[in-house]
Amino acid sequence: MIFPEGTCTNRSSLILFKAGAFIPGLPVQPVVLRYPNKLDTVTWTWQGPGAFKILWLTLCQPHNPMEIEYLPIYTPSNEEKENPALFANNVRKLMAKALEVPLTDLSFDDREISLSQGPLRIYDYCSLLEFNQLVCRLGLRAGTRGKILEEQAKRAMKLQGDRLALEDFAQFLNLPVTDTLTEVHSLFDQHGDGRIDIRHFVIALSTVHRPSKSMETLKLAFKMYESAENGDILEEDLATILEIMLGVRDVELSGLFLSLDRPDTEKITYDELHHFIEQHPYFVQNYLDFKDHPRKFCIGRPKSCNGQNHNKG
Repeated sequence: MIFPEGTCTNRSSLILFKAGAFIPGLPVQPVVLRYPNKLDTVTWTWQGPGAFKILWLTLCQPHNPMEIEYLPIYTPSNEEKENPALFANNVRKLMAKALEVPLTDLSFDDREISLSQGPLRIYDYCSLLEFNQLVCRLGLRAGTRGKILEEQAKRAMKLQGDRLALEDFAQFLNLPVTDTLTEVHSLFDQHGDGRIDIRHFVIALSTVHRPSKSMETLKLAFKMYESAENGDILEEDLATILEIMLGVRDVELSGLFLSLDRPDTEKITYDELHHFIEQHPYFVQNYLDFKDHPRKFCIGRPKSCNGQNHNKG
């Protein structure tokens, strides 16, 4: 097994491994590589020098040594067979020890989260990165698919807003109660009473699973909150959804609802919001307000943060 990270790093630490090689639950033989030359021109990362520059610097050296070490075959325990994330992490510890480098709980998926794009891109990704690391430890990211998210959303709808204690949350995910699961549960315990709205968890999981497909997450969230009569949701529910998706706090929607031409100013449907976002590419910048909004750092400037002048004479 070589390069289980599934991406390039600067080799200063070992990031989280992809779960693919560990899902079958079969023995693996880790292989570690070392490049002991004084000037490392082999290591490459996506923000580093270009490939041709790396190649040129490598060719400029008369000798480029590389060491390959085959570590002992690692046979997973029964617990590791049931939990690919645990299996991967234990193998990662062995490889880090052999390489004499530390561990870091970051993954390739974290890059997608921190660099998300689109009208509903993630603004403050710190809390979502923390959440993503925890669900990776639980092995939930490896098995998350669109259908699974839909199934979880349907089950959440049946609860009709009932909040779950830790044991109920574990049963919902079909997982044992562990320290990591307790940490995930506490992230959504808004009232400090040991209970969470499972819809918040599903929205967060969908956000980190497909950060570049925010409209799909928004549609999924609407399904969990919308009324059976006409498919609309309350303003306060939309604020909660956007807080989770954007990774921000205290979302204020008065600017959005004042701009909507509808009789009921406290409710909105997915189609209405989707159409509004399509018509206003700078939706978040111009029609939302939240704690530490970028607009608040542009006070005194003649133009808005996106460079558009909205003064009309």
